[in-house]
Amino acid sequence: MIEQVTQKLTFDQFLVECPEEGIYELVNGEIVEIISTRNHIDVADCIFYSFHAQIKNLSLNYVVKSKTAIRTVNKAGIEQGRRPDVSVIDRDSWYCDRSAYAAMREPIQLAVEVTSMNWNVDYIHKFDEYQRLGISEYWVVDYLGIASSKFIGKPKTPTVFVHLLDAEGNYQTTAFKGSDRIVSRTFPELTLTAEQVMNV
Repeated sequence: MIEQVTQKLTFDQFLVECPEEGIYELVNGEIVEIISTRNHIDVADCIFYSFHAQIKNLSLNYVVKSKTAIRTVNKAGIEQGRRPDVSVIDRDSWYCDRSAYAAMREPIQLAVEVTSMNWNVDYIHKFDEYQRLGISEYWVVDYLGIASSKFIGKPKTPTVFVHLLDAEGNYQTTAFKGSDRIVSRTFPELTLTAEQVMNV
């Protein structure tokens, strides 16, 4: 019996071969479809429009996008293609090549992941990859409170975690729950509370 070895895709190949319909990530060399619930999408939309309003009202030099592909590298040195639910990107970086794929190789300003049943991907793998890439601010929005109590505490409560990159390149984490106002380094005037984000 001859075992057939499947060729692992690079990030560049992923961009070319990724289906146009649907949302996909490159995970360990394979194209994986991402399917979200309506609740998940509503939470992501709430954050998207809140960021968009901040950028517009304060004339900030950012653009906000959903599902932009970002090239990351995992601990094993394998290229990944991640698609945050919400991405805040330097405007000049985004507009420097309008004909390019909607993909980023350099660190973006802020990434938001809305956590689903595979919560460990956001809490562990993407945390490591985004920190390794140097994304300044990373939100994990656990609107269901489903992560392990090791991460979310007891009792399990819906939580927004904001990870901020420090001078040594490590994330420092703050948790926001209930009526807590989410404190963002990118959007210091943001007035969103955790419950406003998660109870849309």
